Formats: sequence, C-alpha cells, structure tokens
Amino acid sequence: MKFPKSDRVRKLGASHAGRIALVAVPAGIAAAVLLGGVAQGAVPVSFAVSGSQFQIGASQLEGTGFSQYAGIAKDTEGKEHTVAIANIKSATLTDLCQSVITDTPLGKVGVLIKAGGNGNPASASDLQIGMTGLKGDASFGAIRIGVDASTVNTEAKGSAGDFAQDADTVSIKNLQQTAWSTQASVFTLTGMTLELTDGSKGCF
Repeated sequence: MKFPKSDRVRKLGASHAGRIALVAVPAGIAAAVLLGGVAQGAVPVSFAVSGSQFQIGASQLEGTGFSQYAGIAKDTEGKEHTVAIANIKSATLTDLCQSVITDTPLGKVGVLIKAGGNGNPASASDLQIGMTGLKGDASFGAIRIGVDASTVNTEAKGSAGDFAQDADTVSIKNLQQTAWSTQASVFTLTGMTLELTDGSKGCF
C-alpha cells in the first residue's frame, strides 16, 4: 500500500539556503525504518515533525534507488528546520535501534525500539527522511554528485538549481543518525522490542 508524501518535509525554494545541510552524507535513510513502529510485521506509516529529534542506529544498511538534496522540515508549531532530505526506494537494515527522549511533567521519558537482529534484517520501501547529522562507513554504486535536484533518479525530487546527488545502490556500515522526520510506505520489523526508559539510554 502506498501513501502520499507528507507536506511536513518539503524541498527548498529559490533561495537555495538549505544547501548547507548537504554536508551530511546520504546515510540518513536508515531512520525511516523504525519510527513509530508498534507491532512486528508490515506496517504503513507517515509522520509529521514533532518537537524532538531522534536517534537511529544500525550495524548495516543496504539499499537501492537513492537520492539526496536540501530541504525544510516544519514542526507542529510552524518552526522550520533545515535538513538534508534523503530518499531510498528499498532497503534492508540489520540491528536497528531507534530512540527518542521527551520532556514531560513527570520528567524525561524515553522510548527505545530495536529490531532486525539475529540474522533477520528489517526491510523498508519508499523512504524519505529529513536528517541533521550522521556517522558511518558508506559506499555507493553508480553515484552522481552535483546533479540538479530536480533531475535526480528517484520519484521524489528537489528544487531546480539546487545541489543534489543520487546513486543506484547504497551500503552503510555502523550507522548513527540524528533526524527530525521520516516517512515510508511500508516497513517490516522483525523481532521488534519496545522499552520505556528514563531518558538516560539512547542508541548511541
């Protein structure tokens, strides 16, 4: 089942101010797999931007159909956050971890989700993420760097005149990522666990 792309993450306009976000390598796609998953199996998902960034970790990501360009994530209070938008058509992710910490009247509360271990990676399709930082060892097949964002080889595209890159394949080892938003059409979380914490434990 396919879902329309959220208007919470959008490409930049003519100012091109978001080009600075492209200092991040396109590994950010991994975040799209875990957000909000509450059951094992194939789950349709689409997300708005909350007031908190979140962490994603994975020991390995393998994907096909990749692009990245600058954009803006708008939160529920109307504040805009400059991000690097990454798209991936399909991906498998090993040893996934997603964590988010929220301030509440009772103090900090964390949610820690893990999946895709024991040799059974999670899988996802039609991913889009607005990220702000990442670490990892990445390699790309048939990569094009410096193409116009409106001409990338993915269904989702950026603004004409903006800097972008795309690739046929992407492989990322030891992924650590921080992001504002993510969305996907379907993902499958194998062996998923969810834990509430006191906010002191994250993915990295």
